[in-house]
Amino acid sequence: MSPESIKQWRSQFMQAVAEPLYIESMFDAMPDIVFSIKDTEGRYVAISEACVERCGLNHKQQALGKTAYDLFPSHMADRYTEQDKQLFSSGQPLLDSLDLTMFNNKQDGWCLTNKYPLRNHAGDVLGLACISKDLIEPSKDGFVDENLAQTIDYVRAHYSESLTLDELAAKAGLSVAQLDRRIKRIFHITTGQFIIKTRIDAAARLLRDSAKTVADIAMDCGFCDQSALTRQFRQVTGLSPRSYRSIVHG
Repeated sequence: MSPESIKQWRSQFMQAVAEPLYIESMFDAMPDIVFSIKDTEGRYVAISEACVERCGLNHKQQALGKTAYDLFPSHMADRYTEQDKQLFSSGQPLLDSLDLTMFNNKQDGWCLTNKYPLRNHAGDVLGLACISKDLIEPSKDGFVDENLAQTIDYVRAHYSESLTLDELAAKAGLSVAQLDRRIKRIFHITTGQFIIKTRIDAAARLLRDSAKTVADIAMDCGFCDQSALTRQFRQVTGLSPRSYRSIVHG
């Protein structure tokens, strides 16, 4: 099949599915994963069974039309809502965010959250899909705390700047070795690799969504020059930035 026929075949198949939220039920048997869909007003359109149990609901329908402030403590709802606003404003996904959550025993814990924009056929953002996976063991061992979460947020906000392991360890209140162990426990990569991954993810978004030159993207994403971006991008994706841009633009 040609790329165009594959695209048409896939589109026809997805449109033929009678229940567009069938994926919701796939997460119901996973008690350590919360899945949800919200509209741009922050109202829940769908939730998985794990969210029902955590929020003390009797059934999913009780969450429909509600917001995070109706289901979660305000300190959690504040962060979730701010994340949603940023996603709706930028149209970009939120990846691997360390967030507080509420376990079934009503105790606070930590989860790893990914949020993705949902668009209509015109490309307008209609809402978002969220998947949060519990980090039960790391939390019990004290591997995750507010300082570590803020350090992860700092990397995502300042990836275009020069970041040193000593600086990040200090922000987390840890030694470099301790920070590296915790990052590995959560993300399965070293702290240095996490920084590179964050920069590569940002470069990929710009290659896909902007007309900036590869050289400008390299500078915007914290690489010393175009060749450094090309080398790291190829190591991570197997493609040069130009090849990646050519492929995603069809």
